[in-house]
Amino acid sequence: MGDRLPSWVPGATRTAVEQFLDRAVDVPVEQRVACFDNDGTLWCERPTYPQFDFFVDVLTTAVGKDPALAREPEFAALISHDQVAIGELGLERIALALAGLCNGLAPEEFTALVRDFMSRAMHPTLDRPLRANTYQPMLELLLALRDLDFTLAVVTGGGTEFVRALSQDLYAVPPERVVGTLIEYDYSDAAGRPALTRTARLVGGANEGSVKVSNIQTQLGRRPILAAGNSGGDRQMLEWAATGAGPTLALLVDHDDDQREFRYVSSAETFAESEPITDVARREGWTVVSMAKDWSTVFAG
Repeated sequence: MGDRLPSWVPGATRTAVEQFLDRAVDVPVEQRVACFDNDGTLWCERPTYPQFDFFVDVLTTAVGKDPALAREPEFAALISHDQVAIGELGLERIALALAGLCNGLAPEEFTALVRDFMSRAMHPTLDRPLRANTYQPMLELLLALRDLDFTLAVVTGGGTEFVRALSQDLYAVPPERVVGTLIEYDYSDAAGRPALTRTARLVGGANEGSVKVSNIQTQLGRRPILAAGNSGGDRQMLEWAATGAGPTLALLVDHDDDQREFRYVSSAETFAESEPITDVARREGWTVVSMAKDWSTVFAG
């Protein structure tokens, strides 16, 4: 199969991944399922999530049309960059307010907005297009798994529809294999023309923690033998994959490279954690990917 992982530095981490790939050929094809978190696992999530940047872009356009929106607490905090107010309001409340800006859009309209934004957005500090901030080593791993007939899924805390608009293009993962935070749609049938429009109502809460595992089962129907993540919000998904039968791999991306990316320990957004996810990973014997030591290249392109 040649060099399947050219951007992975030889060492214990690469060996663990390659050994899993070698052993996976003995697993029945229908059981070859791999689930990847998105933010911080497949692409850069700092200093802000790309989806957050998208909604702020939508807000900027909306305020230009209706200046009164700027007086709403969530939007006022964002526009004034008031970090204290943002912290007091909480990311979840602000995210729901931002999502509400797209109320009434048809699914196709929302997808078009996302793709337009990603075609022009730049990362605020890395001086590269936002869409170019996918991790090259993870793209190589996706390709190696695809060559082994794995079913690949993106399991994200982000909005399902936001990631679905990009998953095929960025990761060659079809929209129906994106499991994320779901919003409800309203159905109408005016004059015999059925239509769907977005709401800001969530279906079942944010896709973090144990909810990820539940949603994998309800939406995909198969247990992964490989799970990759980077934060406390991915813990239960990695635990579930690691304790399955046969060869398994729980892969945690450790952001320890402040020269090429950022240095931080990722945490869940919607619940408190009892310990850092990197401590959990080392205690459980998961494969921890040091971005600084295990990847010769970070970004694709």
